[in-house]
Amino acid sequence: MIRITEVAPRDGLQNEPTPIAVAQKVRLVELLHPTRVDEIEVSSFVSPKWVPQLADASEVFDAIAASKPEGMVYSALVPNQKGMDNALATNDRAGFKLIDKVTVFTSATEGFARKNTNATIAETIERFRPVVRAAQQNSLQTRAYISSVIKCPVDGDVEPAQVATVTQMLLDIGIDEIDPGDTIGAATPDNIGPMLEAVIETLGNDRMSDITLHLHDTFGLAAPCVRVALDLGIRSYDGSVAGLGGCPYASTPGKRAPGNIATEVLLNTIESAGYTTRVDRPALDRAAAFAASIVETTRA
Repeated sequence: MIRITEVAPRDGLQNEPTPIAVAQKVRLVELLHPTRVDEIEVSSFVSPKWVPQLADASEVFDAIAASKPEGMVYSALVPNQKGMDNALATNDRAGFKLIDKVTVFTSATEGFARKNTNATIAETIERFRPVVRAAQQNSLQTRAYISSVIKCPVDGDVEPAQVATVTQMLLDIGIDEIDPGDTIGAATPDNIGPMLEAVIETLGNDRMSDITLHLHDTFGLAAPCVRVALDLGIRSYDGSVAGLGGCPYASTPGKRAPGNIATEVLLNTIESAGYTTRVDRPALDRAAAFAASIVETTRA
């Protein structure tokens, strides 16, 4: 059984230049409920200065508290202690563990770390220590994205050993789940394997379930990369309905950042390789159609 995290509400929408109403974001999450994906990354408690599209994270979480399905995992990206405080306050208002998992992010390269977080890799990880400690005290899971694991828009090609080093740094502070991200869609069937093997070796075979792969489909090679990852034993993937999203800091002048692998494509790839998921395809198609309509409206 392959595990799927739906990232459209956060990573899929964060780069949209026109504000999207809270009601539309809530509706997207509610449409994702019947898809039976294993996890929904709902939003991010990040500074509105850096990601204004997600300034309404608290409102969105408050609005979906009553409709959270049993067994569904909600996650939120929290870049620092302030973000973590906001996540914990959200759970306090809900009166239960509405947010099950908090996510932090760093980079495999110093160039992208500075561009994305205005800090070195080591400095970003130091910021995570109180977040991880608070998560453990409140029985929340932790996930860490590692950006630019194949190629960096600032520093160029990335060696698998670099990704392994950052992985170990994150494990050392107690991160539960590692999510290597191909930020600009540079992964191919040839280079994705060595990177994943380096991460697997760092965690150990007994922690294979703690690896989730995050791919962008810039050149149409995300699906072949999923097949390689499946062969290596990776059983958890991020997807974004309708292929929405992309890191805003990976854009180039005049060109939007590439989108994430569409959850629909991810599902087709997994099933064609002979694996199963919990996902309901008709429900996924309905959610994808709504997600696409949000973007079409804001870009019109």
